[in-house]
Amino acid sequence: MFCYQCEQTARGEGCGKSGVCGKLPDVAALQDLLVYALTGMAQAAVAAAKAGIRDRAVDLFTCEALFATLTNVDFDPARIAPLIRRAAVLRDELLAKLHAAGKTFDLPGEAATFKPADDLDGMVAQGEAHGVRSYPAVDPDVLSLKHTLLYGIKGIAAYADHAQILGQEDDAVFAFLHEALVALTDEKLDLETALGLVMRCGQINLRAMELLDAANTGAYGHPTPVKVPLGAKKGRAVLVSGHDLKDLEELLKQTEGKGIFVYTHGEMLPAHGYPGLKKYGHFYGHYGTAWQNQAKEFAAFPGAILMTTNCIQRPQEAYKDNIFTSGLVAWPGVMHIADRNFTPVIEKALALPGFEADTEGKTVMTGFARNAVLGVADRIIAAVQEKQIRHFFLVAGCDGAKPGRNYYTEFVEKVPADCIVMTLACGKFRFFDQELGTIGGIPRLLDMGQCNDAYSAIQVAVALSKAFGVGVNDLPLSMVLSWYEQKAVAILLTLLSLGIRNIRLGPSLPAFITPNVLNLLVEKFGIKPITTPDDDLKAILG
Repeated sequence: MFCYQCEQTARGEGCGKSGVCGKLPDVAALQDLLVYALTGMAQAAVAAAKAGIRDRAVDLFTCEALFATLTNVDFDPARIAPLIRRAAVLRDELLAKLHAAGKTFDLPGEAATFKPADDLDGMVAQGEAHGVRSYPAVDPDVLSLKHTLLYGIKGIAAYADHAQILGQEDDAVFAFLHEALVALTDEKLDLETALGLVMRCGQINLRAMELLDAANTGAYGHPTPVKVPLGAKKGRAVLVSGHDLKDLEELLKQTEGKGIFVYTHGEMLPAHGYPGLKKYGHFYGHYGTAWQNQAKEFAAFPGAILMTTNCIQRPQEAYKDNIFTSGLVAWPGVMHIADRNFTPVIEKALALPGFEADTEGKTVMTGFARNAVLGVADRIIAAVQEKQIRHFFLVAGCDGAKPGRNYYTEFVEKVPADCIVMTLACGKFRFFDQELGTIGGIPRLLDMGQCNDAYSAIQVAVALSKAFGVGVNDLPLSMVLSWYEQKAVAILLTLLSLGIRNIRLGPSLPAFITPNVLNLLVEKFGIKPITTPDDDLKAILG
């Protein structure tokens, strides 16, 4: 195997024997084969689109299948193999429609005629021949951009999948995913064209995040600021980790009146800000932090645990029997809920002791999405003009278990008292319980939500730039971002496609970016690696 799609890849170069994330070689090979099968299906989809033929099942499956290959989503070979077969079936159905319509087409390469092996071992062998380093490219820099494009569309697929679950989709997003997959097979793709596709990937991701924002707010209302307890209530308990608000909603409905309190974990914290979710009286609080202590937190939790898509560490044997997965998350030996019938989760929660007594803890604030922030925009603008607020920092991104991520904790702790910190995504759990106080009644730490809520942060930045009559890059705003997996890649590409400059990125730079491509990003966008909190703050604030 060879994989370097996440920040924690071995030695900062690539995982070869097994993944740092826990991915085994057979799973890696099957995921590579799934992407390969998708490129053949995408060739058929692009040809069909030119002939006026579209298959929504192909569009939705593209998102689902790409999403399944993200870091820490589907690690079960038995669930990946059917996806590979499905990609080949859907491809052949599209080709049959083209034949029936009398359309001629030329699909180069072997992906359009690929046939999955009959058994799992055979498919693993096929996958070993179609890893990311097998993609045709005229030079290493084009290959680097192809990989960047692949990881970007994986992020898009995650957001688009979540959005369509709640009824929001756009053909333009699906069309780009197909186009990008076809580009991976293009032997003649040049550097300029590849860079253009990467920038378009960022633009399309903005649309995908807009769709998901509309889906979430349409279903559950616009988030409003709320205090969320970090303690516990006496009684039975279910802990929900991941991102999927629909799964959380269904669980809340099914546990209502059963004497079970529902807690969030990690990226589910922002769910408490949605009126349509916080209305449930047994939706109590947040348990634990995120990546850095996830195994210990899950092992200590006295109830059932539901893991939804994604950002999930590999379950430990000590608590595997108490864990259930839903959506696209799957691990061997862990029960999967495919139909949102959470009866097994509820039965497990009722069988476990739950919390023996109420425990008091800190409270944290969330719910500062764009409507909430822009609702006090006049106060923010006045505070800047009166020099009460000197600078804004967006300290955001995704977290991981690798040592060295304490940079973000130290950075926020050292941000001067006349500055505001905006944050989103699971990286905030490095500092989400810091008590930074207020400026003129405005909290100095504003949790804007999940990673996809980067859309809110962008809308706030655009609104403030209009209010001050300057470009976004001229605002007193700096972005200090962490990345872990492919959704963060997609968001970074969105920011670059919008022309955002001088982003600081860490904890380390992507292994799939060659020196030449990095130099190009530095020259064009001023992107730079983080150094130390003190040095970076000095460079930003002077």
